[in-house]
Amino acid sequence: MVQHIDGNQFAGMFLSAAAAIEGSRQPINELNVFPVPDGDTGTNMSLTMAAAAAELQKNPTAHIGTAADIAAQGLLRGARGNSGVILSLLFRGFAKNVRESATLSGTGLAAALREGVDAAYRAVMKPTEGTILTVSTQAAKRAQAAAAEDTAFEFVLSEALIAAELALEETVRQNPVLAKAGVIDAGGKGYCVILDGMLCALRGKPFTAATAGESVRREQANFAEYTGEDIRFCYCTEFIILRESARDAMTLNAYLGSIGDSLVLVDDERIIKVHVHTNNPGAALEEALAYGQLTAVKIENMREQHSQKVIDVLPENETGRVVAEPKRRFGFVTVCAGEGISGVFLDLGADGVISGGQTMNPSTEDILKAIDATPSEIVFVLPNNKNIIMAAEQCAPLSEKEVIVLPTRSAPQGMSAMLAFDPSLDAEQNREAMLTALTGVTTGTVTYAARESVFDGQTIHEGDYMALLNDRLLFTHREAGAVYTRLVDEIASGSPSFVTVFYGEAVSGEDANVMLDLVRRHCSGAEVNLINGGQPVYSYLISAE
Repeated sequence: MVQHIDGNQFAGMFLSAAAAIEGSRQPINELNVFPVPDGDTGTNMSLTMAAAAAELQKNPTAHIGTAADIAAQGLLRGARGNSGVILSLLFRGFAKNVRESATLSGTGLAAALREGVDAAYRAVMKPTEGTILTVSTQAAKRAQAAAAEDTAFEFVLSEALIAAELALEETVRQNPVLAKAGVIDAGGKGYCVILDGMLCALRGKPFTAATAGESVRREQANFAEYTGEDIRFCYCTEFIILRESARDAMTLNAYLGSIGDSLVLVDDERIIKVHVHTNNPGAALEEALAYGQLTAVKIENMREQHSQKVIDVLPENETGRVVAEPKRRFGFVTVCAGEGISGVFLDLGADGVISGGQTMNPSTEDILKAIDATPSEIVFVLPNNKNIIMAAEQCAPLSEKEVIVLPTRSAPQGMSAMLAFDPSLDAEQNREAMLTALTGVTTGTVTYAARESVFDGQTIHEGDYMALLNDRLLFTHREAGAVYTRLVDEIASGSPSFVTVFYGEAVSGEDANVMLDLVRRHCSGAEVNLINGGQPVYSYLISAE
């Protein structure tokens, strides 16, 4: 029986808990009920834990007080949704209690759990029973009683977990919303998973990505029992205030409580973290500006999310959809034309390639089917054409998966974005990195005019060769060679380091090599590659970075 732990042991337990909640996120998501997301509880708790786990890995320490404080800071800054903010509060109180401790016994654990619960209740304006608050309260109460029986850390933690699981089973009877949906509380389930993950690590069997979630019971809330009118406040609003004023945060707390509900406000001296449901998010943000700069602002329409949830939970024979079970965290769907270009995306890790482009734009349904078939929780979609971006964006509210559409306007932008992907980062960090990468790509294309027209102020005659640079008409001419030279000159003026030439289905290998030589001469300082893209319409697609 482990008597006490230090900071390194705490970090190991926390990492195990983060893996456990990551592996359990989808079953927990399926417990979500009215008022329908604050995002999904499992996803929010997982991302919140992951943010803190990353900080603990970067800052190892044997001092339990320091380790707990690092975790609490990471949780607060990374907190997502109501459940994530409450989770950060539970650990914030915990960290405050153990700040001066080098190690932690069962007695200390009981006191820290109790202070965590107190911190959470202080910050939640209208606490609701039958939630994570109830579950954590019962765990803390049992921990205090257990510590009076045996001061071993392991004993107290195991008893706290037992009490939490018993309390979780009662949530369906304590909360009318849960009773209506016939499920236990999602946040409470997440809290139990976290305690279990910590206890397993303490006993030498930490959770990993491979083992997490294997034994999680799967239930699903009945969203169809609710109507949009059940949602009194429409917009889930979250933000962080970077403090620039000494004004009392409780004044802001009172104001936000007057215009909404589900309010959680955490004042950490340097930042104020806010979560609130309101019908006037603009007023909430305007009031918050009196305290400092705003960051990490997120506003979601919960009625819209609710309506889609009702659609999504219809039986398969009513929707005709088959959704692949997630086997990993991230996946990719891309739109492109040409066997060679498709092959590049598949080599880069794309799960699905939808054939489409300038003359054949796939529908939202086509894109949604590819997302459904992708066995991941989060799917990045790369439209690779300005005319497909909007259709792709419609998939986000239609999918059970988290869908992130990157506004790629060409295949080279999509490739650059995929090359910037890092599986060790979270979804938002990857989105930012990929957006940054795609903005550094110059795309040149050569095609022909199918009819007489005027474009960008230039008169174009049927049969003319046209050079476009980043969707802007650069040059037209009756002679192909003149167009090629003008386009390559323009690309060379940017002094690229890497240039890739994709030649189309109508271009011979001999002609493609002539273009390759032209590019090499004009871009002498660049690494130049030639690929048979097989794309229709465009004889050449040139990527420069």
